Amino acid sequence: MISLRSAMLLLGASALTGCNLAPHYVRSVAESVPPQWPSGASYASTGTSTKAGMPWRSLVVDAKLRTVIERALAHNQDLAAAVANVASARAQYHVQRSEQLPTLSADGGATITRAVTGGGTASSGSTTLFTGDVGVSGFVIDLFGRQKNLSKAAFETYLSTASGARSTRFTVVSETATAYLTLAADRDLLQVSQDQVRSSERTVRLNEDLHDTGLVSGADVADARTLLAQAQADVAQNTTQVAQDRNALELLVGGPVEDALLPASLGALDAGIANVPAGLSSSVLLDRPDVVEAEHQLKSANANVGAARAAFFPTISLTSMLGLASTALTSLFSGSTWSATPSASIPILGGTNRGNLDYARAQVDYYLATYRKAAQTAYRDVADGLARRGTILRQRQAQADLVAAAQKSYSISEARYREGTDSFLTALVAQRTLYSARQTAISADLTDLTNRVTLYEAIGSDDSL
Repeated sequence: MISLRSAMLLLGASALTGCNLAPHYVRSVAESVPPQWPSGASYASTGTSTKAGMPWRSLVVDAKLRTVIERALAHNQDLAAAVANVASARAQYHVQRSEQLPTLSADGGATITRAVTGGGTASSGSTTLFTGDVGVSGFVIDLFGRQKNLSKAAFETYLSTASGARSTRFTVVSETATAYLTLAADRDLLQVSQDQVRSSERTVRLNEDLHDTGLVSGADVADARTLLAQAQADVAQNTTQVAQDRNALELLVGGPVEDALLPASLGALDAGIANVPAGLSSSVLLDRPDVVEAEHQLKSANANVGAARAAFFPTISLTSMLGLASTALTSLFSGSTWSATPSASIPILGGTNRGNLDYARAQVDYYLATYRKAAQTAYRDVADGLARRGTILRQRQAQADLVAAAQKSYSISEARYREGTDSFLTALVAQRTLYSARQTAISADLTDLTNRVTLYEAIGSDDSL
């Protein structure tokens, strides 16, 4: 039977659970990342008042691409796995949180006693005893915050997992859009190579006709056939690449993508992908999902240090039980007993406490470095994207000018060759230059559009997914 004095002492001890041995957490990445984005000839202006980041539906204006991304967010298996990890981490937090509270258990039973007496004449009687117990099993009074810090560590792990799932959503949007753009670019390249095959076939037929009449040598015919063969090889390669691009897109989407949703051309998507504002300050990176994930991992490790320190101090546990017993079911609650068994233990020599504390401290150092690296990587990602944005429009314009000039040069060279005023070699060089310029122009367009998507993921500050 526990006395009133003992109960008051235990209540007073439990009031000391506010003691926390975890190190005070201070965010420490400001010195690792410059406060503003880089500037110079390679960088475009980031604006003065525009908020950084945007929802993906504002990034993607093209209706067909929006539909494809929505399917990916609904059916992508990487995202499904990330969501399952969040649910697992939340469940683990609830398990750890329960350690801070008493565990109540109830037991019931009945004992039937039958007695037989007598010599020649037997007589018998029976007694039934019903019992019920409600107990607090092994409740540890958290004097030094061990359970509290273990619970906080589990909670921070849960939050880091949730941030990881959010990061996965950004990645799914980015990778799906990039795969869609790549498919559009490779379809354009296939079209260019098919155009070149038709053009080269005409050139080969012309040279064969001229050769048959003795106006050109066999070398000119052979040169014409080399460009035709190259274009035919490109058609085969681009046909394979388009099929593989579609497979990659459908893997991201988690199912087939019908022809009606496939991109018509890369040019048609130019107005369908917006430019993401970067804002002025790099502090926006502190809200990027992978950086937030790394910070929660650091906070979890920090709390584990507090739990490891608390292991050096006494552990006080309380086991109590309220019991009820009666010989009649209707009067089961007519009598009761109460008992409590407090105990305390303290480590003296040996054990794993020192090693656990050293490990917890080392984990803090590890996750601190990981957190800082995540912030630095995020800064580099945005800086790289801004550097590309600062020059890509000039590059695209120059490439478009090159295509126009190459087209004009080829038209003139071919006409002069047909007139017999210029050699076939000049026309062949012009044709190859035009073919290469058209391919490079598609590559420049793809670089611009994918960079817009990359910046969306790199800034990663928007919560409106």
